Amino acid sequence: MSLPAIRKAPFGITPDGHPVDIYTLQNRNGMEARIMTYGGIVVSLKTADKSRKFDDVVLGYDNLDAYLKRNPYFGALVGRYGNRIAKGKFTLNGKTYSLATNNNGVNHLHGGLKGFDKVVWSAKPLETPDGPSLQLHYLSKDGEEGFPGNLSVTATYTVTNDNALQLDFEATTDKDTICNLTHHSYFNLRGGGDVLDYIVQINADTFTAVDQAAIPTGELRPVAGTPLDFRQPTPIGARINQPYEQIQFAKGYDHNWVFNKPLGQLGLGARVVDKVSGRCLEVITTEPATQFYTGNFLDGTITGKGGRTYHQRHAFCFEPQHFPDSPNHPHFPSVELKPGQLYKNTIIYKFSTE
Repeated sequence: MSLPAIRKAPFGITPDGHPVDIYTLQNRNGMEARIMTYGGIVVSLKTADKSRKFDDVVLGYDNLDAYLKRNPYFGALVGRYGNRIAKGKFTLNGKTYSLATNNNGVNHLHGGLKGFDKVVWSAKPLETPDGPSLQLHYLSKDGEEGFPGNLSVTATYTVTNDNALQLDFEATTDKDTICNLTHHSYFNLRGGGDVLDYIVQINADTFTAVDQAAIPTGELRPVAGTPLDFRQPTPIGARINQPYEQIQFAKGYDHNWVFNKPLGQLGLGARVVDKVSGRCLEVITTEPATQFYTGNFLDGTITGKGGRTYHQRHAFCFEPQHFPDSPNHPHFPSVELKPGQLYKNTIIYKFSTE
């Protein structure tokens, strides 16, 4: 007898007494995602390799307590604002808003001290023609973490029958605000070890150059002639230690690549291949850019699932997004959301083998 496509189980209780559930979504091919209501976190993601062996290809923890103690955004739903805002300040309609400076005490990062990755979402399982889905909802109240407007957010996760984890975000507001949602799984397509020999291709001619605090200077710099040129398939480790200032600032890759596609159009942003397992990951999105991060700050002090220690460059992240610090750079695509508008954002992590 086959298992149901959607299963629910308790996963613990938060310190303020909110019960947390975990949902398992499995498609007809055996691909499986486990998602918890705390932070919309993808706790595990099992996909097949070229021998049809299933492995968990994302980093994380075995229990809720570990996520509560220390989580570098493993598998998280990130908001209201993914990535950094300089000095935790932005101006909207002539009013300056102050946010938490939770990134090295200087800048705002990933929604603040209690961003969307640290709240409990309401959940509704759905059987769809595309595969099993989980719809999460959260109302972020006016003033929460310093942001204006009551922001109503729905995030729908689907394990599709063509072996993708698809995330569809929607949001509405009752007051002018800013919104930039993304997903933050740390991927390891082999299930363990470093990712330096993985082959990456990114559909981007430019990136947003940053200062030493990882804040965009405003310059869209060509990737040509730099270690950030992934227009042709290139191993992650081929140029990751080159003496290039942008690499040195981040101790590796932790930058925003600007996709070569029309704003808002769904298209292929990046592709990653691990030749050992044969797994291939395609990142397809409506977002204009992606943060590509190579686990530079995993330092061997985190013990994750199954007692595994997570070391530097043992994972990579693709976080499709609008540009970091967009509210402070008028020439960047706008992240403003007004009453009556619908924020929409689709991110698809599609798996295959070769």
